[in-house]
Amino acid sequence: MSRFARRRSQYELTSRAHNTSKGGPAAGRAAARAGAMAKLLSCVLGPRLYKIYRERDSERAPASVPETPTAITAPHSSSWDTYYQPRALEKHADSILALASVFWSISYYSSPFAFFYLYRKGYLSLSKVVPFSHYAGTLLLLLAGVACLRGIGRWTNPQYRQFITILEATHRNQSSENKRQLANYNFDFRSWPVDFHWEEPSSRKESRGGPSRRGVALLRPEPLHRGTADTLLNRVKKLPCQITSYLVAHTLGRRMLYPGSVYLLQKALMPVLLQGQARLVEECNGRRAKLLACDGNEIDTMFVDRRGTAEPQGQKLVICCEGNAGFYEVGCVSTPLEAGYSVLGWNHPGFAGSTGVPFPQNEANAMDVVVQFAIHRLGFQPQDIIIYAWSIGGFTATWAAMSYPDVSAVILDASFDDLVPLALKVMPDSWRGLVTRTVRQHLNLNNTEQLCRYQGPVLLIRRTKDEIITTTVPEDIMSNRGNDLLLKLLQHRYPRVMAEEGLQVVRQWLEASSQLEEASIYSRWEVEEDWCLSVLRSYQAEHGPDFPWSVGEDMSADGRRQLALFLARKHLHNFEATHCTPLPAQNFQMPWHL
Repeated sequence: MSRFARRRSQYELTSRAHNTSKGGPAAGRAAARAGAMAKLLSCVLGPRLYKIYRERDSERAPASVPETPTAITAPHSSSWDTYYQPRALEKHADSILALASVFWSISYYSSPFAFFYLYRKGYLSLSKVVPFSHYAGTLLLLLAGVACLRGIGRWTNPQYRQFITILEATHRNQSSENKRQLANYNFDFRSWPVDFHWEEPSSRKESRGGPSRRGVALLRPEPLHRGTADTLLNRVKKLPCQITSYLVAHTLGRRMLYPGSVYLLQKALMPVLLQGQARLVEECNGRRAKLLACDGNEIDTMFVDRRGTAEPQGQKLVICCEGNAGFYEVGCVSTPLEAGYSVLGWNHPGFAGSTGVPFPQNEANAMDVVVQFAIHRLGFQPQDIIIYAWSIGGFTATWAAMSYPDVSAVILDASFDDLVPLALKVMPDSWRGLVTRTVRQHLNLNNTEQLCRYQGPVLLIRRTKDEIITTTVPEDIMSNRGNDLLLKLLQHRYPRVMAEEGLQVVRQWLEASSQLEEASIYSRWEVEEDWCLSVLRSYQAEHGPDFPWSVGEDMSADGRRQLALFLARKHLHNFEATHCTPLPAQNFQMPWHL
């Protein structure tokens, strides 16, 4: 239950206990006054309401919220505009509080420089700090008064009063009817009730090997200096470097890696996010849900169900993992949606409605509860789930593939093999040691290592004009880290094929900058696809499907070249575009498998 709901409940209990000792009309008037005050308190402490969605065709019948004083009819598009219209008092008070929030965010990010400046000027003495604290206290009291005025403005607005009544009823009783009516509103997601808990599946409660409150299992990096004795003296020597790495990762590093978690950017994108969310809800019949991960973070999700359509791909669920500044409201979910699939989008910790910070452990915890939600609440089998990721979302996608090996397929668009080369690209050469240590200890996105532990079909989509995951310039296609992801995956799965001859010819194929050059290399080596398929199927029938395979061990050099080119072409597709260009639906294809 949220903070404002708990306070209102305590207020109501006190008022009822006081009023039951009296009778007659006076008691009725007192109860009415107490109810009005409780409603006013709810309006003061309640969340900000952004939008009232249009009523869906399947929900036109009027419905009421149980356990409320009067029947509450769900909002209709014919009577109310889809955007919530605050009264003047609420609107101006909201603007003041929003401005104060922006100033607070700017002050937070600039606080180290401000403290240094104040210290140099001698303003941090006790005689200067005390008057400043008085000013700060006065400002806080003024902001509290503005919040109360905003609550009065909400209290005079029948739209907000109806919304707060539905929200309180849903917190008391999370029935399907209450949730259906609450879904017609878009408001501050912190007040949204939790829909799914990470411990909800019965198998999690009975199993000792599942995730704990500390988080799910991650692959740990090897020590930088192997074979060194881990003595107390060595630990003391490493301590300054470890402290520096920690500070860099938790200040500058995390925000550079995940700029979408910066509050100011989210504030600037708020109108676009609200518009995108409205499109998913009103046009695609999307259902929003809050998931509670094992680390306590609340994950904002959106599910679009296509199982009731005539399209067969609607029976498959595509779980979308967004980029470092991507949100499901405006992100890669549009590609599988246009292709007709059921889609589950979610926001990184610290993005939009999700809480927390996007470190690798928190990312994996969030992905774990998302997959559990898809299986145990939405009713999809792992064999019907496809993991689709764009850019940095490849980390959570490969983690899910490693941890849930029965998922149908993995599609990685504009992703990379490892974060260290890309981090070194944007930092000074003199920081090489610090950057490598910081990434390995705190921001280790080891996509290749995780992907190689997955046995299922994989498709990599390489952007030929990618300016983000190239380590030199976009025109240098061989510096695209998607190449390294492909080579390492093939070397793991087919080590005999990807020997010297196979590796060399695949590198030549990756250097091709156009489809014509690709076809030229492919035809130069006279790749016979039927022969390649027969070789792979024969090996699979005899030795089973588990990788790595020893196919190609007794094969000629030309045969290994043909097989290597065939496998590379099946595992990687080129898309002539930059990093942030949306992937067209016709390019969203299922990975190849025997």
